[in-house]
Parts: sequence; C-alpha cells; structure tokens
Amino acid sequence: MKRWIMHVDMDAFFASVEQRDNPELRGKPVIVGGDSRRGVVATASYEARKFGVHSAMPSLKAHELCPEGIFVRPRFDAYKKASDEIHQIMLHYADAYEPISLDEAFLDISGMGEKYKTLGAIGRAIKKEIYDKVHLVASVGIAPNKFLAKMASDMDKPDGLFIIPYGKEKEILAPLPVRRLWGVGKVTEKRLIASGYKTIADIQNAPPGELESLFGSRGGELRALAFGKDDRPIESERKIKSIGDEETYEHDLTDPEEIDRQIAIHSDIVAQRLRKHDLTARTISLKIRFGSFETVMRSMSREDGTNLQEEIYAMCQELLQRIPIREGIRLIGVTGSNLSSGPRMTSLFSHDWEKREKAARAMDEIQKKFGRQALRKGFWLEEEAKKDSGKEKSKDE
Repeated sequence: MKRWIMHVDMDAFFASVEQRDNPELRGKPVIVGGDSRRGVVATASYEARKFGVHSAMPSLKAHELCPEGIFVRPRFDAYKKASDEIHQIMLHYADAYEPISLDEAFLDISGMGEKYKTLGAIGRAIKKEIYDKVHLVASVGIAPNKFLAKMASDMDKPDGLFIIPYGKEKEILAPLPVRRLWGVGKVTEKRLIASGYKTIADIQNAPPGELESLFGSRGGELRALAFGKDDRPIESERKIKSIGDEETYEHDLTDPEEIDRQIAIHSDIVAQRLRKHDLTARTISLKIRFGSFETVMRSMSREDGTNLQEEIYAMCQELLQRIPIREGIRLIGVTGSNLSSGPRMTSLFSHDWEKREKAARAMDEIQKKFGRQALRKGFWLEEEAKKDSGKEKSKDE
C-alpha cells in the first residue's frame, strides 16, 4: 500500500472567520491585528494580500500598503471554536492525524482508498464537509510525504486542491525557488543564492559533496528535500475524544436494506479505527440527516467498551428504532466516544469477546498485508456489487 499524506490548510483563517461572521466584511480587505503603532498583522484576507499585506507585518506598514484596509481585533475564542470543529471533521478522514496549528494538520490517508476511489475525491470530500459545516474554505495538498503535502497545499491557494504523484516529485519541485524547501529561512536562502543556488533544480544538480561542504549535515537534508524525500512519520499527539465515520449520499436513501447496509459499513470503519488506536468505545452514536436537512442523533452507552463491528452495528440498530423515518435519508454517521485503552473490563462474556476481537485483528492484518479486497465481509461485497451495477448502467445510458 502506497503512503499518502494529506495536508489541510485553512485559507486566511482568522480573516475568513471574521468575514464569515460579519457579512459586511466579505469581499473587503480585512486585516486581523492591532492597528496601533506597535501593532502586528496576525492574518490578512486575500483582498488585503493583493496590496502586499501579510502576517507578522507591522500594522503601520500595512496601513501604508492598504489605506482602505479594515483592521479587526483578534477574537481568539471564535477562532478556537472554528478550529475545534474543523479538526473534529479531519478525524473522520484518517487513522493517523497530526495537528500543526489551529488551522492546519497532516493526515495519513493511505487506507482511505476503500471509501474514496481517487485521491482527488478524498480531497474534495474534506473540503466540502468543512465548508458545509463550518462555512470556511480549506486548501488541500496530497503527496507521498509531509514535506510534499504541505508544499502541495500551497500550490493552488486559495480554495486549492493539488496532488503530487509518485514519480513527479523532482519535476514539480525543480522550477521552485529554494526558499520553498522546508526549513529554509531568510539567512539560509541568502547563503544558497550567494553560492549559486536559486532554484530547487540547482540543488538537484549540485555536484556530489558540494552542499555538504557548504552547509555540513544540513546540506544532505537540503539535497534530500530537493528530490522530494521525507520519511518523517505522522505524530498523533492530540488525544482522540471520538472516532466516527459518516457519508452524505448522492441520492436520499429510502430502501431499508440499503440503510441497513450503510450502517453496517460505517460500523465496520469505526471498529477498525478503534482497533488501530487500541481503543474501545463505551458510547455509540447514530446520526441521521434527512432530505429536508433535519438532523437527529441518538446515543447509548454500555458498561464495557467495544471495538467490534457486530456490537457497534447492533447498538446502531437499536438506536435506529428510536428515530422516526418519515422521509429519505441524506446522511448517515456512526461515532464511538467515551473512549478507553487497555484490556476490556472483566465480565462473564469477556473470554468470548477477546476471541472475537482477536479474529477481527487477524482480519485487519490480512487486509493490511494483502489489501482490503483479500478478505471482506458480506455487506462490503454487496456495496461493491451495487456500485459496479451503477457504473454499468451509466455506461449503457
């Protein structure tokens, strides 16, 4: 399985929150930060950036460049609230997730091909969900590693989606200025340019040992980055509070069998993610959004946590009975919360549960080693058959 990393970066985050919350600011040059003599720009909207205004710039300079700029004092509570909502959405798209700041994160999406057939589909899905739920625009970069993914997210801003495929790393990096390499600040950039390295292609073509003689061990790191090499893992430092999966369907679901199958699929995805993190969930929630956009969520808890599909599915079936279905279903979501790690609490049925969890983990390992198609549950096969049938029908039409 190829490794794919996605970098999600919100566009002009603070300024975008201000424009979202105050319609009068939309389309205008908004500058977030103090406007006093000692003030500093925190973020500028893209309308203000056209005048050369950027973050960390003294406010007086921003005034000079953009006399019509509207200065807004930061509202960090509002930014934190929006950030929490965005990061919660991100958790649905990856098993490994590394938050970088309020408005950006790395996600390992290597195993998401099961649900999304293309990398572009994953990127579009997370951008759409963030916009639909938080009403903010994100740019997304997808690539084989963190360095390239972060670079990709900046290639087509704002509202961008850029993918750097395997085998194209050198070609895409070559024409870019050396300052685009990770960790190259103003001082290193000046030294590189003074030594004749203006573009990343210049570094790629450097004679063996020359960069090392100029920059020591840093020279080898620059060379590796110039060829798009970066082996750093995703470091998940944030404590996960919930693990969920949801999907908005192209057509409202009305068939009880189809609704049942979708709940089974979401239950399986949540169970696998729980096992990957060595977690169990005591609380399971079922979310239903109808065609009218009415959204209903029901939850139930149990004494012992679980990370087994069949138990999560059974709880969801019970929860479904508590939701009157009067119209087509637009979205289904399943979430596990009240998480805990370590062994399950002792009970009369713990031995049976341990056997079933061991079998589930064995299935996880087979799929990891040989691909998800190597061993499948029946409802997944039914889903694939339905999609294949839909493709054939569209071809006939």
